[in-house]
Amino acid sequence: MELNLNHVDYLQVGVTSQKTMKLLPSVGRKATQKVAVADHDGVVTCFGMKKGEAVPVFKSLPGQKISRLELGGALGTPQEKIFVSSGSEVRGYTKKGKQFLTFEANLTESINAMHVSGADLFVCASYIYNHYCDCKDQDYYLSGDKINDVLCLPVETVGRIVPILACQDRVLRVLQGSDLQYDVEVPGPPTVLELLNRDGGKGGEEVLYGTADGKLGLVQITKSGPITSWELDNEKKKGGVLCIDSFDITGDGVKDILVGRDDGTVEVYNLDGSNEPALRFEHVLSESVTSIQGGCVGKEMYDEVLTTTYTGWVSGLTTEPQQMVAGPGDEIKMSRETQGKVSALRAELEQLQVKVLQGREKYQQSSQSSTAVSAVPVFSINDKFTLCQDDASYSLTLEVQTAIDNLLLQSDVPIDLLDVDKNSAVVSFSECDSESNGNFLLATYRCQANTTRLELKVRSIEGQYGTLQAYVTPRLQPKTCQVRQYQIKPLSLHQRTHSIDQERPVNTLRLTGQFSFAEIHSWVVFCLPEVPEKTPAGDSITFYFQNTFLGTQLEATYCKGEANFKSDNISTISILKDVLSKEATKRKINLNISYEVNEDSVSHTLRMIHPKLEYQLILAKKVQLIDALKELQVHEGNADFLIPEYRSILDESAQLLEEYKKQPAHLERLYGMITDLFIDKFKFKGQNVKTKVSQLLAILNNYELDSLMDFFSEA
Repeated sequence: MELNLNHVDYLQVGVTSQKTMKLLPSVGRKATQKVAVADHDGVVTCFGMKKGEAVPVFKSLPGQKISRLELGGALGTPQEKIFVSSGSEVRGYTKKGKQFLTFEANLTESINAMHVSGADLFVCASYIYNHYCDCKDQDYYLSGDKINDVLCLPVETVGRIVPILACQDRVLRVLQGSDLQYDVEVPGPPTVLELLNRDGGKGGEEVLYGTADGKLGLVQITKSGPITSWELDNEKKKGGVLCIDSFDITGDGVKDILVGRDDGTVEVYNLDGSNEPALRFEHVLSESVTSIQGGCVGKEMYDEVLTTTYTGWVSGLTTEPQQMVAGPGDEIKMSRETQGKVSALRAELEQLQVKVLQGREKYQQSSQSSTAVSAVPVFSINDKFTLCQDDASYSLTLEVQTAIDNLLLQSDVPIDLLDVDKNSAVVSFSECDSESNGNFLLATYRCQANTTRLELKVRSIEGQYGTLQAYVTPRLQPKTCQVRQYQIKPLSLHQRTHSIDQERPVNTLRLTGQFSFAEIHSWVVFCLPEVPEKTPAGDSITFYFQNTFLGTQLEATYCKGEANFKSDNISTISILKDVLSKEATKRKINLNISYEVNEDSVSHTLRMIHPKLEYQLILAKKVQLIDALKELQVHEGNADFLIPEYRSILDESAQLLEEYKKQPAHLERLYGMITDLFIDKFKFKGQNVKTKVSQLLAILNNYELDSLMDFFSEA
């Protein structure tokens, strides 16, 4: 059965956070459901649909930004009470809008995740988890990394309280009371948790998770430990997962999985006989999808996928066919209902245009008076700067609640801007003089009329660190601009991992001195991405990292007064040594630095670079042949006489040329890594070999792995 869903917009509220829209349970079997949605203006809006119009049931007064909205009620009864969290407060409303609860959680930070189950309330701030029962404090847990979401297995099925925290360090933490029961390692930083089929499946133990890098998975949380059911990779490089729901939209009696992503993609996955998910439907909206629910909203008997986007649009993808009536001569006419809607919208638009004109005139007049104060319009930006494992680049996503006019990027470190297919903005580069003003990149993106979301990709060079700044100017009057800053760290291409290969040859860097645990932790935060800002609990900590470009690894173990770093890449150790001694000098801390260099690690790193370098050089050779082969093909009339290798070059010429366009930066980068490795190897021996770099480049131009290794060992 082919799934056809049609897009309809219902209403727009303010800017929304993740998981702030729910459908209230329906009264009859196929009756339409009411929608509760909360926004950054602090308003809870509950509405239903009547004759194609959104009719409000109630609207709360504005207040502090609302970060989560959940439904609750006594266990075993319809879950129709609305709970919202804003700041460190939780409020409860009945389905009619009467406020029956105000609960202050006494947290120093704002609540960013919440779950309600009967009389139990689970709330999380950045690192802290709290469990309350009937508003009385029960359990408390301090997480090792930022908590993104919280969930509890259904008590009525499992018979006990099992809270699960989705944490930024690629781990789901399963708790028992105030203690950690066990960890579940997942393939990316988990952003959202939901129960499969809304009830956790047969035993109530099945939990769906989505990650920041767009992966999806199902894990069973049993008493003895986790069982991974399936993991779905993000091969098509879609956005990160922000929301998930289970609902039977295909009508086959099995609940489907609905997914909303931060690049606007809405997906429906069907679980086949082997319980593996298969994509059945996909639709792309123009902004990130913050909440998703399956239900019946627009018209009874017609199911739909309801979504809320970042700027507050509540819209549906409905199974109801769009009403178009074929008239005489087969010309398509709109139904009377649709015509009424269109004329009402036109009238409303005319009224708004008149209001805008009046407002503009009033502003112009008041701005001429001597006492006038120009008010800068406030607008909110949703931004994300993340390392992509697949191509070792950083993805910068900027989303604004109004259309973007232009974006200026400025960087004081050398970075490459990469092409993004989804990006329709026109980019222009300005000349930079890095000597006099420290600018290595100045680029301007001019956006099309209604662009509210921009996605950019940049690639940094390890060892060079500084700040990337984005100046965002929306299409607002009077003109205003906001600046966002992103740190490019010294070891920017490293990402956290759960374990490393202990068999590799490693180089060791050891630091001792009069520094505290908090100080050494702040230096590690400065050097490496994905390290929690908060100083870890306990006396010492070990982190593992992997270089996303080369696959080399790093182990960092440190405590008060001592730190040990081990890596199979000398350049990583060299960068750490330089940066950490600089940081210690700034704070006037005397460091004792010792290191052990393993000669085998150099040839090991060269072997890891070899396949990448060989691939790029073969690509360059293939591209050089394309023109000649095309001439031969024209001359002979076909390409049948060519050997299969040359025929495949002709067939793939478009892809090869496309890839070769990105190639100069790729080759330069690999040459740079080999040169750094060469200089660093001898730097630790106290020798300066910069004069021999020209010989090294000559060898790289006629590349062979053996001759390169010989040069490294003989030099």
